[in-house]
Amino acid sequence: MTDSPTRPSPPKPFTVTEGHRQVRSFVLRQGRFSPAQQRAFEQQWPRFGLDFLGEARDFDAVFGRHARRVLEIGFGNGEALRFAARHDTDRDLIGIEVHAPGVGRLLNALAEDDARHVRIYHHDAVEVLDHEIADAGLDEIRIYFPDPWHKKRHNKRRLVQPAFAALLVRKLATDGRLHLATDWQDYAEQMWDVLDATPGIANRAGARGSVPRPPWRPQTHFETRGQQLGHGVWDLLYDRVER
Repeated sequence: MTDSPTRPSPPKPFTVTEGHRQVRSFVLRQGRFSPAQQRAFEQQWPRFGLDFLGEARDFDAVFGRHARRVLEIGFGNGEALRFAARHDTDRDLIGIEVHAPGVGRLLNALAEDDARHVRIYHHDAVEVLDHEIADAGLDEIRIYFPDPWHKKRHNKRRLVQPAFAALLVRKLATDGRLHLATDWQDYAEQMWDVLDATPGIANRAGARGSVPRPPWRPQTHFETRGQQLGHGVWDLLYDRVER
């Protein structure tokens, strides 16, 4: 009798200090984990996965080349990251996601596409940024449709907070950019509150401004459906500037 496959262990939450409270970078929702996604971890993780080591990562060695690098935080099912991998082969792409089914789905997609310039973490984004990515080591950081925590009492759980924004700025190269998207106006307002006040980045559209969806971000099925219902989508683009 063979052993049954083991579901990947969920990463432990990591926090960023915000005054006297702690902000979690995620709240884990594992969801349904299919046999195909389990096989993806078993078969494709050695090729595309990065285990968290807690020390600075030599990405030139990981990818076998020196290139500019893009990080997507919270890639969900990997739709945008897969799109980027197909259309941006000159840069190395790194994804971070704690939701195991989404990671499994993307692993299968990367194998199908033979996407050699993509690596992914199944770990907490704050720990990866803090310990494995060098300061000024990223050309671009993308955060698409993070959990809006739309109830007022849950707003404190949102990812985009001042301490996290400062960490993102540290990791961007001098000519880097930060791209966020949300379909919750209230969260867009909070993003503006935080990011417009963060030293080291400037809103490309001006204070409290947004840009049309850029060509490097694909429009998702849910986004299309939401727009048909009259929902808005806000793309916020920030450039790294001297403090």
